[in-house]
Amino acid sequence: MSMRIAILDDYQDAARSLECFGRLAGHEVEVFRDTLTDVDAIARRLEGFDAVVAIRERTRFTREQIERLPARLKLISLTGPLSGHVDMAAAGARGITVCQGRGSGASAPELTWALVLAATRHIALEDRRMREGRWQTTIGRVLSGLTLGILGYGRIGAKVAGYGRAFGMHVLVHGREGSRERAARDGHALAGSQAELFERSDVLSIHLSMNEGTRHAVRAADLARMKPDALLVNTARAGLIEPGALVAALRAGRPGMAALDVFDVEPLPADDPLLALDNVLLAPHLGYVTRDGYEVLFGDAFDNLLAFAAGRPTNVIAPPGAQGETRA
Repeated sequence: MSMRIAILDDYQDAARSLECFGRLAGHEVEVFRDTLTDVDAIARRLEGFDAVVAIRERTRFTREQIERLPARLKLISLTGPLSGHVDMAAAGARGITVCQGRGSGASAPELTWALVLAATRHIALEDRRMREGRWQTTIGRVLSGLTLGILGYGRIGAKVAGYGRAFGMHVLVHGREGSRERAARDGHALAGSQAELFERSDVLSIHLSMNEGTRHAVRAADLARMKPDALLVNTARAGLIEPGALVAALRAGRPGMAALDVFDVEPLPADDPLLALDNVLLAPHLGYVTRDGYEVLFGDAFDNLLAFAAGRPTNVIAPPGAQGETRA
């Protein structure tokens, strides 16, 4: 059957430029470039649509949001895997099928390492100052010989650990038991506790998956244990850190610097206190924003749409009528 499909929050109007977009020929597709946050406004926008493509967590489908969606909408096709941004029980109760895809491969680990290098060598700051007519205003650090802390040794954390090893860093890992076992098999040292990881790391990169068990897993007390010249990197999810804790920690000087690609509110509001800090490097959630990554993320989402339209849904995580754990 032909479907009317909404692609939400496509800031750069990127979807239509992708090779995989051609798979939707024969369906009516509308792309929205702006982001709405009001649940009623989102519901009005989706009137008349059969399916929605959600670009990562740019729009969160909470219970309140799902209960306001039009009755015609029967499919939420995710770009990438579920990451705590869809209320699964509410979707099931409303008869909405939710399908997920794969992650975007090397995009996020490479962006993480780009932030590590840029922060330790002050590249963004020096670029800005050169444009002001200044020259060599900072002194950077060599990564070789430093300790790279990895909190969460999954697919992305393992890649970042490998980059650190290639740069001559000592890798120290903490996470759940499965993560620790994998890290040990890969020859990395294990921290005895989260506190030890934060105390010993010169660069600490967060790679936990986001769920109710990990929400606010990094507390103010953890950050206070970091060295005054340490760098904290978060390309995972902002909600992994206790609200307000990182801004307070950066103001207090422990850690000495942060590099961030994820934020509690996105796009980042103009009055966010992070924008006033000199010891933080900011990127606008670029971890998965590459052409190669988009071809994977959107390709999977479009394939799931086509399978649903053909009456053979694939990669379903919330079938109609399913009753499951609330995930958002």
